[in-house]
Amino acid sequence: MGNLRIGQGYDVHELKEGLPMYLCGVRIDAPKGFVAHSDGDVAIHALCDALLGALALGDIGKLFPDNDPAYKGIDSKILLAKVMDKVREEGYRLVNADITIILERPKLRGSIDLMRETLAPILGCGTDCISVKATTTEHLGFTGREEGCASLAVCLLEKD
Repeated sequence: MGNLRIGQGYDVHELKEGLPMYLCGVRIDAPKGFVAHSDGDVAIHALCDALLGALALGDIGKLFPDNDPAYKGIDSKILLAKVMDKVREEGYRLVNADITIILERPKLRGSIDLMRETLAPILGCGTDCISVKATTTEHLGFTGREEGCASLAVCLLEKD
């Protein structure tokens, strides 16, 4: 294994009225939330996939299958902590992570700092190592029609 590893992740969840929305571990005030086995936090799920991918350990579905009742409704921050345990077991640490959330509404700018502050202790780094951005698709596609939300994440790991 090399001293540096890069990983990328992607996740999508359907939006439905009356369900809660969590992004980067933060409850977002929104009329629609995620249809999911867990809490549906697409940003954390994409980040988990990026971390696992960097170490060639598969994906979030391999570690936490969506047909396992143990993960029904689970807080995705718990899943991220377990993934970070694996990162450390492999002898790596996070250098930085960059997350993009693709969602038409609500606007997330006011929640970004709290998202970074929520992720930092789980990832074992400062907020300066975590980027969270939000964008829309200008009303195009399933995210533009507000049918779902997508998230992309990349990370860089370094051997301790």
